[in-house]
Amino acid sequence: MSGPLNGLKVVELAGIGPSPYTCMLLADAGADVLRVDRATGRPPTAGAGPHWDLLNRSRRSVAVDLKSSDGVELVLDLVESADALVEGWRPGVAERLGLGPDDCSARNPRLVYGRMTGWGQDGPMAQQAGHDIDYIALSGALWSIGRAGERPVPPLNLVGDFGGGGMLLAFGLVAAILEARTSGQGQVVDAAMVDGAASLLTMTYAFRQLGMWTEDRGVNILDTGAHFYEVYETADGKYFAVGAIEPQFYAELVRVLGLEGEDLPSQQDRAQWPAMKERLAAIFKTASRDEWTERFAGTDACGAPVLSPWEAPGHSHNVARGTFVEVEGVVQPGPAPRFSRTPSAVRRPPPVAGQDSDEALAAWGIDEERIASLRKTGAID
Repeated sequence: MSGPLNGLKVVELAGIGPSPYTCMLLADAGADVLRVDRATGRPPTAGAGPHWDLLNRSRRSVAVDLKSSDGVELVLDLVESADALVEGWRPGVAERLGLGPDDCSARNPRLVYGRMTGWGQDGPMAQQAGHDIDYIALSGALWSIGRAGERPVPPLNLVGDFGGGGMLLAFGLVAAILEARTSGQGQVVDAAMVDGAASLLTMTYAFRQLGMWTEDRGVNILDTGAHFYEVYETADGKYFAVGAIEPQFYAELVRVLGLEGEDLPSQQDRAQWPAMKERLAAIFKTASRDEWTERFAGTDACGAPVLSPWEAPGHSHNVARGTFVEVEGVVQPGPAPRFSRTPSAVRRPPPVAGQDSDEALAAWGIDEERIASLRKTGAID
């Protein structure tokens, strides 16, 4: 085992999306994360192999019946030796099961209790259902993404679920664990995706205060309003991205496109952005994506080919850095960020629910006799 979080112990009450992503980040970085999956009453199928929900990688799974008093008691016993617990249910669900913050802190006052929701633990919308698109809509993020005169475009579920949700909960947990080691007291980390998505807009609010951003969509410097921050179609029907914001990089873009020496409008002349876009679009249509990739290679013109997720693992830069890894034949994004002395790693493929019950519970201090008793009563699979 390595990774900067080696020695950290986390109980994960299984959820979907952002909370598993939080736990993947922690586990890749070396934390011992025990995923508590829902018991089905059936043992995992022998020889079934890994379950390829990649968000569940790098950790072990135990399947527990949380409607059973023995199952709840087991989780509370695990909490006693944990640094943190993560849950991603609606507000109040963990409390009704007897696994809320008060129940857990009674067993372990140093425990950091991480909670992932869309709307937060309180507020008038706290109990409403929702998904990424709803949370980023309310935060103001969705409004800002799209082209002029068109509807907002949902940016996959990257901004709410994973950027504003999973990553910020991981940050919050590590921050609170560090504090607990000083104070001896745990606390609740309330990670709401609507809050996190709003936090990601901080620079946009700064641009607004500086008079550099208007409410209209698709007319600003970073939202496809500018010709030097845009995606262009190439001769082969593929795409090339340009982001030459700074004057020195823009000058290099002009050179690579063969426009050097022409009487061009000022880079920041917004009235000329639409016309310049048309001009660049025509130029990019004269060569293939790969040809443009060659022309931009080694320059500071800030251009890159737009690769599909299927192409990206094969790009030479990604290959050289090991940005993607292959685990038991499955290509996937590797751990990030990088640590020079204590590297992260994909420690194991995603488990089938409950496949590690005996091994994991024993490692967490549950004796063999009790494991057998829990299985007999149906508290675990």
